[in-house]
Amino acid sequence: MDSREASTLVFDAIAYGVAGDSERAADNLTKLGIQGDNRLMYAACCSIAEAGKLMLVRLNGGRVVSPEQGDMWVLEQLQPGALDRDPAGAFAVRFLIAHANGDHSTTQALFAAAVRAHGEQYIDSVCALLADVVGITRLALDQQS
Repeated sequence: MDSREASTLVFDAIAYGVAGDSERAADNLTKLGIQGDNRLMYAACCSIAEAGKLMLVRLNGGRVVSPEQGDMWVLEQLQPGALDRDPAGAFAVRFLIAHANGDHSTTQALFAAAVRAHGEQYIDSVCALLADVVGITRLALDQQS
């Protein structure tokens, strides 16, 4: 699979998710996982996170957060320890925040840990990232209306 086809699958997965067609969104992620390698899946996660970053900016009134100027996106846990009980969810929010802050070494480390995880955790982690970005996108679109 080339990067152009992978990009289309990622974009369409997000669009399907926003439209409420989770089955087709999952089909696209599955196709990426089957036909791609870890490098391609890491790029897909970065693309999904970039879409999430753009929606975070929209939710932030268009104000771009710039780590170079001392600003940072942060994660606030409303229920302390909640992410400790949800490894896939923890991956998703940590990957998104690290990507939004331009922290590529952290995104790479998070992805590598997800790949090495037991059972379905890797798949669950990528799906959780997509689900979080879809949710953020829906919220941003709702606020726009």
